[in-house]
Amino acid sequence: MTPLGFASGVWKRVMGFLFPPETDAWLAVFRVGLGLQVVVYALFLRSDWHYLFAATGKGLVSRELGEAITSFDSPLIPKLGWLVFLGRHIGLAEETVLSVAWACLLCMGCCLLLGLFCRPAAIIAWFLHLCAAESGGLLAYGADNFMTTALFYLMLSPLPDRYCVDRRLVKTKLMDPRLLGFWRRVLQIHLCFVYFFGGLAKFLGSGWWNGSNLWRSLIRPPFNLISPDILIRFKYALPVLGISICLIEIGYPVFIWIKKTRFFWLVCILAMHAAIGLIMGMYLFALVMIVLNLAAFGVGIRVPWHPAGGARHSAQFLPKQQLSP
Repeated sequence: MTPLGFASGVWKRVMGFLFPPETDAWLAVFRVGLGLQVVVYALFLRSDWHYLFAATGKGLVSRELGEAITSFDSPLIPKLGWLVFLGRHIGLAEETVLSVAWACLLCMGCCLLLGLFCRPAAIIAWFLHLCAAESGGLLAYGADNFMTTALFYLMLSPLPDRYCVDRRLVKTKLMDPRLLGFWRRVLQIHLCFVYFFGGLAKFLGSGWWNGSNLWRSLIRPPFNLISPDILIRFKYALPVLGISICLIEIGYPVFIWIKKTRFFWLVCILAMHAAIGLIMGMYLFALVMIVLNLAAFGVGIRVPWHPAGGARHSAQFLPKQQLSP
């Protein structure tokens, strides 16, 4: 084979990997799952919204303090203070602006669930959640980071999908299956990086080998839902669980791509996040990670014991109208 032919073959394989033909089923799962995430997030914070994001002297932690810390990274990062500032210029009190922001976030989540005004809903939901996460930076954690990232991907994805209400109201052409495949591939690669480096960081410390990190996590308020007596009784299982978590995460970028191990690895990662949500009360974190994994690798996965061998994702199984660019 000539060097030119070899380079051409490599290029075709790279393009085939980055732009695999896909249906929009994964995008529908992604949209509905994130819509549910936004609704649950807004409802969880309903009673504490003003308490968390009020100005100095009115809230748990001053919003100005969180926004000042955020401004060290970049003054261009959106914050709730921007909305409060605009509200003052049109005669709206801070409490009113915060209430409107919360109501809009909840409304955008409902729109995503229904598939109504998908693109504007995704953009507004991303912006409002980013404002809330950055204004409450001292209280934000991993769920906020992954939720912001997921909404960012959603607003750039080729919406609307075929299950949206938007498709019923306005007849539009189905998206190019290769474009759908590209955005799913971006999401898949992002998750592989997240789990690999997360697992590698755990491996480098001794706390996950001897179970001490798990012990500290499970006894620290407000995550101490399990009695310490029960943890002491099963203390010998903590090192095994810690090492298992490391192996699941660091092996994710390898075994999630292999067809024979993909289902098993996906079940392990989903079970891990479900356990985190139930045992530590981190429901929002568990939900967003489950949604990301289901959209990235769960839709159309080959189920080993399924009589038909599971769903397949080659171009020959796509609807004919989706095969045309």
